[in-house]
Amino acid sequence: MIAVKHVLVATDFSKPSEVALEYGRHFARAFGAALHVLHVAENVMARFAADAYPMVLPELQRDLELAAGQRLEATLTEDDRRTLHLVPVVRTSAAPAAAIVDYARETGIDLIILGTHGRGAMAHLFVGSVAERVVRSAPCPVLTVHHPEREFIAPDALVSVAKQ
Repeated sequence: MIAVKHVLVATDFSKPSEVALEYGRHFARAFGAALHVLHVAENVMARFAADAYPMVLPELQRDLELAAGQRLEATLTEDDRRTLHLVPVVRTSAAPAAAIVDYARETGIDLIILGTHGRGAMAHLFVGSVAERVVRSAPCPVLTVHHPEREFIAPDALVSVAKQ
């Protein structure tokens, strides 16, 4: 028997992340699991410390984290909050894949769901893939989804009938 108690969806607020969140909602409902939704905000202190004024960076970092938290809350629905044991999280890191894997380890995540962008070979070569890095180092299974996706998630029969 597969026991899934904690599902993690990592989001960057893109279309593929929206699809991943929809999958996460369905998995959490199916297993009665808690749904963790994680956004990793960029660490501007690590990225721009040598090029920027040190007095401006902490304020910029706070604003970035606040905006990420607000966007995360706006992405989640009242039904998510009411029925999915929702755990919204914003972390700051210069390495999003490492932050996702660390969070999964710390909280005992059973399944990670990520959206993938499907970049071309050259972009992948130079930029790499957060999803690929997570798959390689995650402590649990990882489901990656694309946008547009094939029609894997179908509405429940009762929901379909109710809408007619």
